[in-house]
Amino acid sequence: MSRGFFAIGIYGCKTETNVGTLWRSATLYGAAFVFTVGRRYQRQSTDTPKTPMHTPLFHFSTVDDLVEHLPWSTPLIGVELDQRSKPLSQHSNNWERCAYLLGAEDRGLPADVLDKCHSILQIETPKPQSLNVAVAGSIVLYDRHVKRSSTRLELAS
Repeated sequence: MSRGFFAIGIYGCKTETNVGTLWRSATLYGAAFVFTVGRRYQRQSTDTPKTPMHTPLFHFSTVDDLVEHLPWSTPLIGVELDQRSKPLSQHSNNWERCAYLLGAEDRGLPADVLDKCHSILQIETPKPQSLNVAVAGSIVLYDRHVKRSSTRLELAS
């Protein structure tokens, strides 16, 4: 049995579709909850697995509101193209609990939001362009799943 939890959310999300797609991926990878900062998600007819029945969605008006309401000792991990970011492939992703925060692909995470993050990760791509936010979030979730599964296997042997 694994310890800890994780959550994932989007700051200033541009479309409901991106939240819905990320929400579905988060449910598949076992997120404790999904969140948005600054925008609201509207239920979509494409949500066939009925993700709200499995994974809660919380809305926060500002990043300060989010930080104030994160569970105790839960680091906020930004995912952004930034000089301070660490490559996802080189990071162990060993946080027992954390909340990943992604920015909308047209604006990303502003500097004042990045300043509130405990760590910043970047998904390396052959071209220095942003990914769709739901795709980026799904990659981060997959990376966490693979790295935490490998760690559990190493500990068990």
